[in-house]
Formats: sequence, structure tokens, C-alpha cells
Amino acid sequence: MPTIATIEKHLATLSACTRCPRMHRPVVVGRPAASRVILVGQAPGDKEPKLGRPFAWTAGKTLFKWFNASLGWTEDEVRDRIYFAAVCRCFPGKRPEGGDRVPAPDEISNCSAWLEREFALLKPTLVLPVGKLAISQFLGERPLVETIGNKFEIDYRGHAVDCIPLPHPSGASPWHRMEPGKTLLNQALALVARHESVRRAGGRKV
Repeated sequence: MPTIATIEKHLATLSACTRCPRMHRPVVVGRPAASRVILVGQAPGDKEPKLGRPFAWTAGKTLFKWFNASLGWTEDEVRDRIYFAAVCRCFPGKRPEGGDRVPAPDEISNCSAWLEREFALLKPTLVLPVGKLAISQFLGERPLVETIGNKFEIDYRGHAVDCIPLPHPSGASPWHRMEPGKTLLNQALALVARHESVRRAGGRKV
């Protein structure tokens, strides 16, 4: 496991990235958590750059409620025990018709080099992709009803890792608040709670 100083050096280098001219800086990074568990979000919203951390607004409140209910961890404990990454680390900006712009393929490709570096550094045994864009980076495009609530053994850029997808906790998406989404989400969170990497990090004994 790398030292906190090594992870901080990586985050400092990442924070200076200027590869994508259409993205809105600053780069949003999480804490230097030396963890075998990586959570991969989609991209920051407009609040995260101002507040200086991923999942800092409404979707984050929901996400941390899920973890508190399933793991018994506070938001601070989650941020200390799970490494927060994302498909893209900068706010993509708004679409003219409203809503956040979806990152372009070249932006996703540019940012994937940082995630690859994090896999090499942390050697995670569990990845938690949150939302369709993140899930597709590991499992390809597939319906949520066939994906959420399952654990997949995958190979990501040469790293064998378990993958437990989660739906996006956005208030704009009703999927996780309706059936079968509610039941599948609870199944997924139970799988997370039982995973050895999470238990070692301080999760409930289940």
C-alpha cells in the first residue's frame, strides 16, 4: 500500500492537469485515502469545484446516507476509508438546453490515464462505479436492472478487481427510489458491506 505522501503527490500532479480545454477547472480530487476500495463517480457538478471535494452536494448527501445505512460509517469515515475517483475530474459545464454536459470521448480518454495510475498505485480489490457513465467504463453499456445488485470479477487495465456497481444518487433520477431499483440498490449495498476490503477498512461484521 502506498504512503499518504505518495498519494498526495499523485493528487497534486492530477490537480495541475490541463489536458481538456473544454473542461472547467479546478480539478476536483478526494482525500489521499490509502484504500483497496476505489469509488468512481462520473464527473463533478458545478458545486463540487467551489466546495473542493467530490460528491459535495445533493447527490453526495444521498450517497453518504446509503453508506451510513449499510456500513455504519459517517461521511468523514467514508472519505477516509474509500478512495474517490471519477471518469472525469473537472466540471464539464452546462448544456445549452439545461443540465450538465456529458464528457466527450476524448475527455474520458484523457482522464482515464489518471484512473489507470491510481489502480497501479493502490492495487484495489474492489471498485464501486457510480452511475451509468462510470459503470460503462468497467462493464460496457448494459441495463441497470441487469447490473445493480451483482458483483463482477473483472480485469481493468491488467488489474483483477471485484466490481460492485451502484446507481447514481442524483435527485434527478428516480431509479433508485422505485422498484426494482430500491431492492437492487439494497442488494448492492449488502454486497459492499460483506466485501473483505470494506470489512478490513472498518465496516460492520455481517
